[in-house]
Amino acid sequence: MAAEMLHEMGYSLQANSKTLEGAGHPDRDAQFEHINYQAQEYFATVDPVISVDTKKKELVGDFKNGGRELRPKGTPEKVRVHDFVIPELGRAIPYGVYDLATNSGWVSVGIDHDTSTFAVEAVRRWWKSMGSERYPQAQRLLITADGGGSNGSRGHLWKVELQKLADELGMPITVSHFPPGTSKWNKIEHRLFSFISQNWRGKPLISHEVIVNLIAATTTTTGLKVRAELDTAAYPVGRKVSPQEIADVNLRRDSFHGEWNYTISPRVKSENASFVS
Repeated sequence: MAAEMLHEMGYSLQANSKTLEGAGHPDRDAQFEHINYQAQEYFATVDPVISVDTKKKELVGDFKNGGRELRPKGTPEKVRVHDFVIPELGRAIPYGVYDLATNSGWVSVGIDHDTSTFAVEAVRRWWKSMGSERYPQAQRLLITADGGGSNGSRGHLWKVELQKLADELGMPITVSHFPPGTSKWNKIEHRLFSFISQNWRGKPLISHEVIVNLIAATTTTTGLKVRAELDTAAYPVGRKVSPQEIADVNLRRDSFHGEWNYTISPRVKSENASFVS
């Protein structure tokens, strides 16, 4: 009776809707414009622009995975009732790199911890496997990223590891972070990660090999191509960055929100100058 009365009054059962982002930063739109302007400059000179982030960590094993897949009628995939970590399998940590100009992605699937060292290693692997071939004349690299996590704007280790990469590549790396509360606008979320989730929906992620293969098999009608690789290295948490390591980062902050926008340039070995981070 009560349900009928509520229905007549216009009520219905509804799920929560994620629409509230909280108070926006006053320079939010200006930062979006800044990122877009930089990207257009890099596109014009055929220099790479990549979007990076860590996808949701996944339990490895015969666990339920949301969504449905086609199977013979009456024979659903049998999975575990409870989602407890299988110690010998652990979790998968997919860290992605999305190339905005070529609509292509790279995903390093880690098995240890999502640290800044792991994040930069994923960028390094993308460059060695895909980037260097597509941008043989590249003079610089632009990275767009969220403001937190392993690629956070405040992370000292993130910057120290990027310095190592800049030294290896011999070119400056510019980073632009999205303002707080705007991670959903990071292009990797809706141009790469969302399609990976669609591709493996309803399929139990029973092994790291299965996860890598499902990621690599992700395609779209717009021509998205993805490569994936398992990263079995250890990335221990709690790595302390020394004051000298911080001082040795050759970092120049942008005049507009230098905490979000900065460039790390290769260090010149012949010079003994100390650089400010």
